[in-house]
Amino acid sequence: MTQETKSKPMPDAALRVDGNRLMQTLTEMAAIGALPNGGVRRLAFSAEDSQARSVMQGWMEAAGMRVHIDTAGNLIGRYPGRFADAPALATGSHLDTVPNAGIYDGVYGVLAGLEVVRTLRDRKLQLNHPLEVIVFADEERTMIGSKAMAGQASFDPEHYAHPHYAPIEPSLGRIGGDWSQLAAAKRELGSLAAFVELHVEQGPVLEAAGNPMGLVSGIVGQRRYVIAIEGQASHAGTTPMPMRQDALVAAAQVVLAVNRIGCAQTSGLSGEQVATVGAMKLSPNVANTIPGKVEMTLDIRDLSNQCLDQMVTSLETEMSAIAAATQTRIQLKPQLRNEPVPVNSHIYNTIAQVCRQLEFKAQTLPSRASHDAQVIASITDMGMIFAPSAAGISHSETEYTAPEHCIQGANVLLHTLLQLDRHYCCSERRAAQAAI
Repeated sequence: MTQETKSKPMPDAALRVDGNRLMQTLTEMAAIGALPNGGVRRLAFSAEDSQARSVMQGWMEAAGMRVHIDTAGNLIGRYPGRFADAPALATGSHLDTVPNAGIYDGVYGVLAGLEVVRTLRDRKLQLNHPLEVIVFADEERTMIGSKAMAGQASFDPEHYAHPHYAPIEPSLGRIGGDWSQLAAAKRELGSLAAFVELHVEQGPVLEAAGNPMGLVSGIVGQRRYVIAIEGQASHAGTTPMPMRQDALVAAAQVVLAVNRIGCAQTSGLSGEQVATVGAMKLSPNVANTIPGKVEMTLDIRDLSNQCLDQMVTSLETEMSAIAAATQTRIQLKPQLRNEPVPVNSHIYNTIAQVCRQLEFKAQTLPSRASHDAQVIASITDMGMIFAPSAAGISHSETEYTAPEHCIQGANVLLHTLLQLDRHYCCSERRAAQAAI
């Protein structure tokens, strides 16, 4: 590694972010796309999304970062390190939102990363590594930003087609990306030393435990299916009950079976699994007709593929019995499969150590929602930190994380990056010496 500046002593544990500045920045960002109900709407590639990214770019530049937008539309601010050719430490999340969002999801992680850089600049400090704050493009819908950075993006524009969204090619162009050069967004292995994402939990576990910081053990695998049930539509008044092939009755029993499997504590299941039927449509959907067809979605999640396999096997066994009892046919059709991703053990232990040093309570839990970190884990070491969410509510205007918890999370991120900077610098030096 080439030394860029004179060595400066690393700060001690007393170093803290400017909490008031962090919360003010959150408030200012929340005004972009603000809704009358108190929520926020910044759909990816919209005018509001572009405005938020422009404001963020200005803040990055003012904090001493070199800023560029890659071909996938990722906005990347780079704060120089003492060693110019060292791989970057990175943090960040996203600024785009669902149609009726709160002000924390994604945004908090981006602005906490910015606050870390501002804090270092205030103290005239540099890490050994460059520090990148990344705003990933379109996390909420396609995750095209993180997938392109990891070399996992589809190059078929139809893959991203949606009846309520503009085509992906011009959309990327509106935020500074370039669809025709999408492959160029891929980061080379070794270009990032590690990635740490700070996020609000979006669930009730931490609040129920007394609002500790969250030590994320991994990001769950997700499998999604369509369950298709076929019976026989018939007159509701003239068909005797024992002679019916009611698809909705079968569907109701399947929903209860899904709930039992999600709640199970039996052998082969972790006890951390979740299972949800979230949407259903039936045909012919007429008041005086027995339903002949039902389609419904199934979403199951867990940190273990073995557990997910066991859930599917258990459900298939129950569905066979339900089909026989109701004289219906039931099919399970796969739609989506995301693999579980454990966090890097060293990063997890570092976050835990930082929480102890800062005297913050901490609790281990999985992330049951998808994040850009899940994708970036394929190209570098990854870790995640959770701040508590009030009532576990997210993707809603009532989403809330208390200022003290936001500030605690930012301080955990700051000191995690400081410790990782020392760890990876020593590891890289040892590797360089071994190669001589």
